[in-house]
Amino acid sequence: MTKTAAPRATGSAAGADALLLSFAEAGYLKAEPAILQPAEPFLDLSGEDIRKSLYLTTDATGEELCLRPDLTIPVARDYLASPRAGQPVGFCYLGPVFRYRGGGPSEFQQAGIESFGRQDSAAADAEMLALGLEATAAFGLTDIEIRTGDVALFAALIDALDLYPVWKRRLIKDFNRKGDLEMDLGRLTLAETPVRNEYEGVLAALAGSDRKAALALVTDLMSIAGATNVGGRSVAEIADRFLEQSTLKGGALPRDALKIIKAFLAITGTPDEALAQLRKLTASAKLDLSGALDLLESRIGFMAARGIDISSVSFSTSFGRGLDYYTGFEFELHRKGNGTEPLVAGGRYDGLLGQLGSAKPIPAVGFSIWIEALTQACSTSAATGSPGSAA
Repeated sequence: MTKTAAPRATGSAAGADALLLSFAEAGYLKAEPAILQPAEPFLDLSGEDIRKSLYLTTDATGEELCLRPDLTIPVARDYLASPRAGQPVGFCYLGPVFRYRGGGPSEFQQAGIESFGRQDSAAADAEMLALGLEATAAFGLTDIEIRTGDVALFAALIDALDLYPVWKRRLIKDFNRKGDLEMDLGRLTLAETPVRNEYEGVLAALAGSDRKAALALVTDLMSIAGATNVGGRSVAEIADRFLEQSTLKGGALPRDALKIIKAFLAITGTPDEALAQLRKLTASAKLDLSGALDLLESRIGFMAARGIDISSVSFSTSFGRGLDYYTGFEFELHRKGNGTEPLVAGGRYDGLLGQLGSAKPIPAVGFSIWIEALTQACSTSAATGSPGSAA
C-alpha cells in the first residue's frame, strides 16, 4: 500500500479524524470493533497482570467480558471472523479504549493500523514505521526519537545456543519482561552451585529432559499417587517446576553461552551499526543467525527507501515492549528528551492470529497512536517554541 502525506492536525479530534481519513484513502479499511469484548484473549495474551487494569463484567452465561483495553486484539478477532481472513488486508481505526492508568483518565482515544496477511515482512515492517512517523508529523512534531528492536533476533540466538529446552522457553518468554530476564540470567550465573533437596532422585531423572518427557514422568508419578494437582498447580505447571529445578541442579548454562547472551544484549547503535556488531558476534561465536540478520538488513533497506534517516534510528538488541505476543520487529516513537511513554508504538506479532484461533499462520504487524499524548506534545512544543529536527 502506498501512503499519501498526512494533513497537518489542527486539534485533537480534527487531527485524529484527518489522520484516519488519510489512512483510509491509502487503502486501509476502517475497522470498528465492539467496545465490549471477551476478556479471555487479553488475559491469555497479555498475562494475568493486565487484569488489574481491565474493566470487567460477567454476562448471564458466566463468560467474563471487558471494555476493550486496546484495539489490536479486537481488530484481529473481527478480521478472523470475516470472509477475508487469511488474505492480505490492512485496517485503520480510531476509538475509545478503557484501561486503569493510575492518575490518568481511564477512557482515552487510540488510533492505529493493523496489517494482516502480507508475506513481504521486511517491507511491511518499514511501512509501519514510516506511517507512524507520518502520524507524528501530522500533529506538527518532527523532533522524534525512534527506538527499535527485534525479539526474533533474541529468539534466534537462544535457539542456536546449546541450552536445555526449559531454559530456551523461559528466556524467550521472559525477553519482554526485563526484570524476569535479568533474574533468569542471574540464576543461570549461579547454576553451577549444587542444589540439594528431597526431590534429588526425580530431579536427576529429569535433568536435560524436554518438556514432553518431564510431563509424562510427572503425570505417571501423580497418577500413582492419585493426585491431579497440588497446591492449585496443574500437572503441567508441576512438570515445568521440576524441569527448572533439575536444570539448575545440573548446571544449566555453559559459561560461554552466558557470555554470548550478555554480549548480545549489550549491542546498541544505529541499525547499521548494530547489524555489523551482530554479524561480528555471531561469527566469532560460530552461530548461524543468518536468516534473522538478513531480515534485519532487508528491513533497513526498506526503511531507507521510505525516506527514513537510518542514522537517526536507535536500535537495541534488548529493546522490548513488554507484551508477550510480539514476535519480531518492535518500535516506539518518543518526543526527544521527553518521557518514557511513547506517542506511537507497535511491531510484528505473527503468532497472535494463531493464538486467536486461526488454523494457519497469518503474518501481522501494526501500531497504535495515543491521540492525547500526541496533542499534549504538540501543545508543549508550540508553547516552548521548540524547533523540530526531522526524523
